[in-house]
Amino acid sequence: MATAFIEHINLVVSDPERTARLLAEVFGWHERWRGPARDGGFTIHVGSESHYIALYTGPNGIHADARFPKGAPFNHVGIQVDDLGDVEARAKAAGLVPFSHDDYHPGRRFYVFDPDGIEYEIVSYGQSTGQPTGHTGA
Repeated sequence: MATAFIEHINLVVSDPERTARLLAEVFGWHERWRGPARDGGFTIHVGSESHYIALYTGPNGIHADARFPKGAPFNHVGIQVDDLGDVEARAKAAGLVPFSHDDYHPGRRFYVFDPDGIEYEIVSYGQSTGQPTGHTGA
């Protein structure tokens, strides 16, 4: 069987422009596409050549507070990076507040909330000391 991987996720945000700038600043991603979306909305795709996050909002942000039933169990978005310290510094520079730093096998991690309250787990493998520090995430 061929290897499967996540190609994209679609998040409802209040301001796709703001979130796209934030993700580009923190993760070094770029805009892949932008344009009209369902229900008269607007979407920006931001990521790399092989994966992206679709940032969707309805007309004038009307879907910003929508919680689609099929997404109800959503907890956070996990992003793997090479240099956790560098990404944390970029996150702080972008105004995000890192929390729940953890170091347990197989990697180190921290979490941030974006302006819409979407949680991101940022993880780096190969830098772990393997010592648990009270992991609370899933």
